[in-house]
Amino acid sequence: MKLKKRKIKYAAVFFLCWLALLVLLVDGVLKFQTLADYFGSYTFVEVSLLLLVILPTWAVYKFTKER
Repeated sequence: MKLKKRKIKYAAVFFLCWLALLVLLVDGVLKFQTLADYFGSYTFVEVSLLLLVILPTWAVYKFTKER
């Protein structure tokens, strides 16, 4: 598998921006403890937040067009 620098760059920028937004939302607005109390499991909340970051980042990497 040959990695393309442009695809990695776009995915990395998207990853950092999306992670920052989720950290701001979860820690600042929604409060992590509130989410954990609502869903009843720290593990579920952590895994879902990780998937919310990893899956869109993978999608950006996968669907970025190369010239």
